[in-house]
Amino acid sequence: MKFIHTADWHLGKLVHGVYMTAEQREVLRQFVEIVEQEKPDAVVIAGDLYDRSVPPTEAVELLNEILFKINVELKTPIVAIAGNHDSAERLSFGASWFQHSGFYLKGKLDQDFAPVSIKGVNFYCIPYAEPGVVRELLGDDSIQSHQEAMKAIIGKIEEEMNKEEINVFVGHAFVLGGQTSDSERTLSVGGSGCVSIDLFAPFHYTALGHLHSPDAIRHETVRYSGSLLKYSFSEAKQRKSISIVEMKEGGEVTIEERTLIPKRDMREIEGTLEELLDPSRVETEQAEDYLKVTLLDKGALIDPMSKLRQVYPNVLHLDRKIELIDQKKKQNYTSVRDEKKNELDLFSDFYTQMTTDSFTSEKKDIMENIIQGVKLEVEQK
Repeated sequence: MKFIHTADWHLGKLVHGVYMTAEQREVLRQFVEIVEQEKPDAVVIAGDLYDRSVPPTEAVELLNEILFKINVELKTPIVAIAGNHDSAERLSFGASWFQHSGFYLKGKLDQDFAPVSIKGVNFYCIPYAEPGVVRELLGDDSIQSHQEAMKAIIGKIEEEMNKEEINVFVGHAFVLGGQTSDSERTLSVGGSGCVSIDLFAPFHYTALGHLHSPDAIRHETVRYSGSLLKYSFSEAKQRKSISIVEMKEGGEVTIEERTLIPKRDMREIEGTLEELLDPSRVETEQAEDYLKVTLLDKGALIDPMSKLRQVYPNVLHLDRKIELIDQKKKQNYTSVRDEKKNELDLFSDFYTQMTTDSFTSEKKDIMENIIQGVKLEVEQK
């Protein structure tokens, strides 16, 4: 049995004021092509279909279009759950009749832990739910954390699970030790939002959503597919892929990854403004990409963002290297006059704060001559 594991589509995502819908449409077009080529027995979407509980109209239309192509036109069953960004209630709409066309959508956690069975494989679909929801659902006041909630849910599943068959868990969770990025919403404060990887031991494969990198954890059978696109500059160096999973007799798992190529990449570049605007540098860059630019200039610059966007139209964020260093080294610069420093000392402090360069003896001699010259002129007047 072969299925494609994907998650974290985040349709309707807004990154630095720019909607990613056009980029999402392109990678989803590639995704549909892969489904058409591979002819899997199912497509598994492990949560966060949308980026927010009330998505924009364009996002709803795009999801409808893609799911129709996969499920109706390509006649491929879909197994999907809600993630922490989705509205469980909204995704639950129509789920009972969707099943008649092989679309199994679990938006809201309930008492029904029966699996979706496709080609001899049982898919246990557990949408994201807060510990409080699980506590009330199961009537267990001891459940306070995500770990306790997941343990209780899997315990309920095991009560009826046929361990002689192939069993797959589909969930949306933060596995302890997983690598995070800025675009993932924190599930809870501290470590109470994490679940341990050993909880998924009863399953032959665990298809997870939430963390955006396929390398977030390294495990043979517990895996994140990662997001479709890079959704923050903390993901700039991540690769994006989907997982093609084959389940063989006895539960043996083989996994093949396929890379999705966005129309515009999300990258970080740095250099002085002059270097970045140099035509020879521009020729070496993919100028249409979404960029975070770090400028290395030390002096004042007049409207650098406008100048950069004339060449790099999709600059989303601009940093100054000197400002980043200042943030790390910044100290209180108050009451310096109360310390009775002389003019040279004051200028030395000012120079160091503004440039982060050392105030060398050579610079000190030059400035001392200037100060003395100014004092002499004042005295003569």
